[in-house]
Amino acid sequence: MSSSSAFATIAVSASGAVGELVLAQPKRLNPLGAETLEELIDAARWFDQHDDLKVVTVRGEGRVFSAGADVAVFATGSIGSSDPRHAADLGRLMADAIEAMRAVTIAAIHGHCVGGGLVLAAACDLRIAAAGTAFSIPEVDLGIPLAWGGIPRLVREIGPAATKELVMSCRTFDAEEAMQLGFLNRVVPAGALGDAVEELAATLAAKPKQALLATKRHTNAVADGMVSASRSWADADGLLAALQDPEGRAAAAAYLQRMGRNEPR
Repeated sequence: MSSSSAFATIAVSASGAVGELVLAQPKRLNPLGAETLEELIDAARWFDQHDDLKVVTVRGEGRVFSAGADVAVFATGSIGSSDPRHAADLGRLMADAIEAMRAVTIAAIHGHCVGGGLVLAAACDLRIAAAGTAFSIPEVDLGIPLAWGGIPRLVREIGPAATKELVMSCRTFDAEEAMQLGFLNRVVPAGALGDAVEELAATLAAKPKQALLATKRHTNAVADGMVSASRSWADADGLLAALQDPEGRAAAAAYLQRMGRNEPR
């Protein structure tokens, strides 16, 4: 087995044809702050160095998949970087890097999958969720547009009308609805998630590598031709503009006070 100790907020490993990527900040509900986004980009490159790899599973440690982006930014209106444009663009770069990995990626989703965490899941090739998982996209309530290439990826998976309704309403939806919309490949009992993902990974890992990975590339090329995520290069500009909007900052402050910063939003 190969692993790397270079990462502080995630864990990566590879054994033969199967690898694993774990969001490893369970006490903080696996937030996607700048450090984690950078590490996810680097992890995608790390996995691509393993020639035998066919499948990578992506999961969150602890009681949630991911509570999304670091919400402190939305309350202060400052992205806290010497290069705000790059910092605002990290989420898009992360999603692009995960989607571009050679190996087939399977997201194992449980607990809560929120905002940027949902974008990470959308960047994976396949998605299995435990029954009882709660999904939400609270960005508009936080006074910002959904960035990180989230809009085209959701349109590609669930269509424009469902994307508009879920993103604009910010309402929570469950795994069964996510399955009906086409976002998920499968919903399994909560206690069976690990086994279901492991079984699917083993099934794919047993397939001929060239045919398997060519199918991924071909499907992604067709999907990109229909709804390209490449047009999301300007998401960072919309995010930075929204962080300067007084009405948006007031909404974010009220929302964070109401929901509590340490709980899934």
